[in-house]
Amino acid sequence: MPPLISLIVATLGRSTEMERFLEHADKQSYCKFEVIVVVDQNSDGRLEDIIKRYESRMAIIQLRCSPGLSKARNAGIRVSSGEIIAFPDDDCWYPPSLLESIVTLFGKNTNWDGLTGRIVNEMNSVSGDARFDTESGYVTLPNVWRRVCSATIFFTRETVEAIGNFDEELGPGAGTPWGGADDIDYLARAIKAGRTIFYDPKISVFHPDLSVAAQADRLGRFYSYGAGMGRVWMKQKFPARVIGYYLLRPLVGVCVSLVTGRWMQARYRWAAFQGRLSGLMSR
Repeated sequence: MPPLISLIVATLGRSTEMERFLEHADKQSYCKFEVIVVVDQNSDGRLEDIIKRYESRMAIIQLRCSPGLSKARNAGIRVSSGEIIAFPDDDCWYPPSLLESIVTLFGKNTNWDGLTGRIVNEMNSVSGDARFDTESGYVTLPNVWRRVCSATIFFTRETVEAIGNFDEELGPGAGTPWGGADDIDYLARAIKAGRTIFYDPKISVFHPDLSVAAQADRLGRFYSYGAGMGRVWMKQKFPARVIGYYLLRPLVGVCVSLVTGRWMQARYRWAAFQGRLSGLMSR
């Protein structure tokens, strides 16, 4: 029997983007996703009309949850019933054959516990400053930063139940300095538990451009995400060479940006470096 897929979407303040996600979910060639879990952190009921338009086309469970991305995903996991569980962002959207491809790959590779891909922009090219490997292969601690983005993670239920909850001290809205890398932490825990996670760059999820220029008003976000990154390095004991590479990379970016006169990009990359160093030194 074809497996059921649970899509756990945490959303805050994004009604237009959430409608786009549901619209593209409705166009999937694979229709056995009986549950879409919308973890609604909005206090004003702005999603009510949107959900009503789609709940006759797909099964939607709407939850109320206090802010915190990891907290919201954990709430979604608790009520989900799918044999495959995914964590799409509320501003991403799926190409029509994505879920069919996921089911096919898991069916052909029954030893896989998880599957990841890459995010691309509307032009079907890698988004902004994101870096993804061009070759497929298994996800390991040294390469996890180039092979994982939360919007492209698909896990078997057995794996999710074995790994447990997302760390609620990590991620946007957590109320801590560590505003990112919650997805990397989860994958690192799976890897260290001996789970087999495969990366396939042909698995693509659409997402708005992630470039520095597209986020010119989000200096604090770069610092916060960097702090989460450093925190996860320390928490999961990443190899020193990996830490060194990702500490030096934004510094090189600062130098290049200054030389080429891109002052704003220099500021954001400096914030990323400061955040990473702060997270690494946190206790």
